[in-house]
Amino acid sequence: MTTSSSNPLFEPSSLPYQLPPFAAIEDKHYAEAIDAGLAEHLAEIEAIVADPAPADFANTAEAMERSGQLLGRAAASFYTLVSAHATDAIRQLETELTPKLSAHHDAVYLNKALYERFAAIDASGLDAESRRLVEEYLREFRQAGIQLDAAGQDQLRALNAELSRLGTEFGQRTKESMKAAAILVEDAAELAGLPADDVASAAEAARAAGHDGKYLLTLIQPSNQAAMASLESRELRRRLYEASVARGTDGGPLDVRDLVLSMARLRAGKAALLGFANYAELVVERQTAPDFAAVQSMLNRLAPAAVRNADTEAAALAESAGHPLEAWDWAFYSAKVRRERYEVDEQALRPYFELDRVLVDGVFFAANKLYGLTFQERTDLQGFHPDVRVWEVFDADGSGLGLFLGDYYTRDTKRGGAWMDSLVAQSALLGTRPVVYNTLNVSKPPAGEATLLTLDEVRTVFHEFGHALHGLLSNVTYPRFSGPEVPRDFVEYPSQVNEMWIMWPEVLANYARHYRTREPLPKETVARLEESRLWGEGFATTEYLGAALLDLAWHVLDDASLPEDVLDFEAKALASAGVAHALIPPRYRTGYFQHIFAGDGYAAGYYSYIWSEVLDADTVEWFKENGGLTRANGDTFRAELLSRGNSRDPLESFRAFRGRDAELEPLLKRRGLE
Repeated sequence: MTTSSSNPLFEPSSLPYQLPPFAAIEDKHYAEAIDAGLAEHLAEIEAIVADPAPADFANTAEAMERSGQLLGRAAASFYTLVSAHATDAIRQLETELTPKLSAHHDAVYLNKALYERFAAIDASGLDAESRRLVEEYLREFRQAGIQLDAAGQDQLRALNAELSRLGTEFGQRTKESMKAAAILVEDAAELAGLPADDVASAAEAARAAGHDGKYLLTLIQPSNQAAMASLESRELRRRLYEASVARGTDGGPLDVRDLVLSMARLRAGKAALLGFANYAELVVERQTAPDFAAVQSMLNRLAPAAVRNADTEAAALAESAGHPLEAWDWAFYSAKVRRERYEVDEQALRPYFELDRVLVDGVFFAANKLYGLTFQERTDLQGFHPDVRVWEVFDADGSGLGLFLGDYYTRDTKRGGAWMDSLVAQSALLGTRPVVYNTLNVSKPPAGEATLLTLDEVRTVFHEFGHALHGLLSNVTYPRFSGPEVPRDFVEYPSQVNEMWIMWPEVLANYARHYRTREPLPKETVARLEESRLWGEGFATTEYLGAALLDLAWHVLDDASLPEDVLDFEAKALASAGVAHALIPPRYRTGYFQHIFAGDGYAAGYYSYIWSEVLDADTVEWFKENGGLTRANGDTFRAELLSRGNSRDPLESFRAFRGRDAELEPLLKRRGLE
């Protein structure tokens, strides 16, 4: 194959741990490398199929794991930019390249000759991880439609191509609608109650957008906006709330309702073609949940108690407000009641949560105590944006483990939310060590000012680093099983476990210090935080369940039940599930539910957060029973779970760690749902 010698993606990077050389990569290099990678991968597969020797593990399964390295390298770098730094040029390339990659997946997993070679492998003498590799490939072939006749496969290819196109368009419109919905404020007096550093960030955002001297309240991805907890102006809270929940359904050029209806129809058609009653049934077959009925049963058990708790909270808020509540009042009066009842002012906590201290003295400190990891910032290495910081991670014996990249600030080219992903996956077969990154959307302060986090943002930093640990501590042979490459309803489990260290006394005392005075967070404040732990859980659980049940409602549809009106369907679905609450919108409404419509990532799988939290809550109990933050505990969790990736059944890994299946009671207690 003829390739451009000037394209840095064509060969493995010479930088430490094969960190992509972002400074040398031009936009045109991505398309060139992905096109070349697609062709190279197909040629490698054809070589596997054409091998005259009988199919065995080495010449088929292992050869498959070694294939596609150029494509994987180029796609990992490119889609990092798609999510975190999507310029107009990158967005255009995304539109062009995503359908090609979707078609390529079909070309691989609808290749009957390749499937027949996998089916012919004698796995009886293989080790457990190798046997699982063969089983997982065979399962993916079946889920991809290998059993269909030629006409069915052609129909499936067309469905997948159109779903890929629509998902890309949904993601791009949603990113633009979040930017367009930002609220421009003329006078600082309107921002009364907003912390000074947030006012400075709003001024900086306005300046960057060409509105010098004004203030821009940018939006975050969920329905409820953090600023509503502190803004005294009820009118401004209303504007902010209504701008947030109208995204994607306001009738403008960024309206996504046409995309949603098309995707619901296509997913229902795909499920029917593959022999499933609906798309949710298809998705759950790939997860750890035993079946769709088990998922529904759990959510339906939680919903009534969550709504009852939310109603109790609402009554307290209305009493505090002295007037009927609206949805944009909730966060403001919830913060007020928390201050009155528990003497906890979350805005007053922010000076104790400076980003660098949270990272180095909190997140990294806990990882050192648990796993013996140490971190050295590498200012000589460059990430995918100037804001990205790079750390080299060392294991307890001093050996290099991998790289961790942190990208914490919001910008116009980044999608909303927070996430983790891998640039290089760990694999003993390929001799690669992990390069992983976390991305958040924290407001960037003016130059020289401290970045102060809310308690919720602190939780997100710890959460996303839990995903990073899943990648960094991976110790598997095959890249297919590396780190967080596990079923969707298991992937959130390690990240949720890592949240437990936020308030762990030894960790909290190490990082929660006033950014100016260095005074620790007062012990009486910590005690009041613990006392107030259940305040707001009714809202939080109802908000989450609203999104999870809305997701399922969209994906249990068949051709006969497809709606015509998106907003009418949403309202009826929430009411039918028992989570329609006038004061609590779902965490994501349909018009900006990127998890389920900007690709297939969490489609029919948003339930996975609370499904994983069952495992998490039970694991927290194990740590408490066994002495908490110790190397012995960390090493056990690492050996039996974090290092295993998907090299064995994840629930088997949980049983090996916990000694039994998970129990629901710790979750019910945590969320006040007993």
